[in-house]
Amino acid sequence: MMKHVHETGDGFVNLWPTILLKRVLPDADSANAELERLIEDLDERHRNLTTDYRSDNLFTMENAAAAWLRECVNITVADYFRHLGMNYDIRWSLQAWANVNRFGDYHDYHNHPHAYLSGTYYVRVPEDREKLETRSDLRPGRITLYDPRACANMTAIKGDPYVEPEYTIAPQPGLILLWPAFLNHFVHPNLSKQPRLSVSFNVMLKWSDDYLPAQS
Repeated sequence: MMKHVHETGDGFVNLWPTILLKRVLPDADSANAELERLIEDLDERHRNLTTDYRSDNLFTMENAAAAWLRECVNITVADYFRHLGMNYDIRWSLQAWANVNRFGDYHDYHNHPHAYLSGTYYVRVPEDREKLETRSDLRPGRITLYDPRACANMTAIKGDPYVEPEYTIAPQPGLILLWPAFLNHFVHPNLSKQPRLSVSFNVMLKWSDDYLPAQS
C-alpha cells in the first residue's frame, strides 16, 4: 500500500491529498509594525521590489522582525513535515521577498519552480476598498489556490467533493500559508488605495540520499 494513503476500513481509500497549512501567528502585531517599516524602506530604495524577487533574501537581513518571521516559517515548515509523517532529518533553506501590492496590482496564475514548498505571510491587509462600478464576484486582495488535478471537476455533481476547482482565502495580518510549490495560485487585484504588504517565501531542500523514497 502507498504510504500516506488513508483507508477507512470500509473499502474507501483517500488518494493524493494536497495539504495546505493555514494559521494565524500569535502576538504578531509588534513584529508586523517593524516589518511594515522594513518593507516600505526597501520599496523606496528598490523600484521593482515585488517583481525582482530574486535580487535579495529578506531572511538574511539584519532585522529583528525578519529574524522573527524566519523562525516562525522554520517552525511552520517543521510542523508541515511532521503532519505528513516525515519524521526524519530534513534540511532546507529559505528564500523570502517582500510584496507591495498597490491599487490594481495582482499576481498572475503561477507556481514556484525549483522549490519544495511555498508560502506567504501577511503583514498589512487593507480593509477599505474603492467603490467601483465592477462585477459583484470580484475577490480583491485574496489568494486562490487551484486543484492540481486538471479538470477533476468537469463531471462533478451536487455534493461531490471535487465540485470546487479552487480554494480562495481572505488574508488577514498575521496569517501564514504554506503549500506544495507545484500548486498553482493567483493573487487577486488590490482594490484599496492603501498598499497590501506581505512576505512570500520558498522552501528549498538541501538534498540528501535519505530523501529517496521506497516505492511499491
